[in-house]
Amino acid sequence: MRLERIWLIVRRGSQAAQRQARRCAEDLQQQGVKVTVASCGLAANPFPGLLATEPGLPDLALVLGGDGTVLGAARHLARFEVPILSFNIGGHLGFLTHDRSLLRLDGEDTLWQRLRDDRFALERRMMLEARIDRGDGVPQPGDGGRDAGREDDGAAADVATEGPHSALNDFYFRPCLDEVSPTCVLELDIDGEVVDQYRGDGLIIATPTGSTGYAMAAGGPILHPGIEAIVVNPICPMSLSSRAVVVPPRARLTVWPLGESSRRVKLWKDGAHATVLEPGDRCVVQRGPHPALMLLLEQSPSYYRTLTRKLHWAGSLTSVEPSHN
Repeated sequence: MRLERIWLIVRRGSQAAQRQARRCAEDLQQQGVKVTVASCGLAANPFPGLLATEPGLPDLALVLGGDGTVLGAARHLARFEVPILSFNIGGHLGFLTHDRSLLRLDGEDTLWQRLRDDRFALERRMMLEARIDRGDGVPQPGDGGRDAGREDDGAAADVATEGPHSALNDFYFRPCLDEVSPTCVLELDIDGEVVDQYRGDGLIIATPTGSTGYAMAAGGPILHPGIEAIVVNPICPMSLSSRAVVVPPRARLTVWPLGESSRRVKLWKDGAHATVLEPGDRCVVQRGPHPALMLLLEQSPSYYRTLTRKLHWAGSLTSVEPSHN
């Protein structure tokens, strides 16, 4: 791998990540690498500024933080095919990150030497894309504009379209109102066929990567990231017949909020706010055109070992040592 320009993305608010970032930046700059350091968090999105002002794309995005920091980087860098190498420093669960012990900067076999020697693997992670068709023809402020040429499922060509929004983990729909019971009614059609009307706390549409996130917490299945599929999982449905389903990656999912005009619904992408939907609007979710490129350092990475370690399988909550069977 060529290492001429690196973006160092650091979890905002983590002193440990900030300290490690300074050390990495100094080490790289001594080797003649151009380094740009930026903080990322719920209230800090550095990527629009970086993409607008930096003279070129980086050879690598080095992420120091938790899964949330990685998700933010993936949403903005996947379409540019920038590989992401992440380490869990200052984060929590860390499903998407390497252990910080692999961030070796001293000795002969340093991290930078491993990268220059191409001793790594690239994993392509499927992403999702969402567009909002406004029933009133007036798009809300967002990261997109009009899609005047679209005429899908009988929709008029002049329907205002907002997006696309991208997600590596999931999109989910939750009620917008706090002063009333936090429930909503969402109609789902898949490839033009109405499948269900979910009444409850909301709906999750997740990738295999996101199947170990909110979808898993809501009782959904865990999908291996080597599988390309989409998980549809209701959140606390009021009907026992509303269950999680797994659909093919080419499926086109459309979600419609139903009910009174006051029953607005918020759309979230990877836990970050995307937009607000009102009855009459629709959200179309499909597989994204660009996968996230995740750089793997382990020679024999095991997804099952990650599950065992992170979810405390094969043992108690205090010990994950397997039995001698």
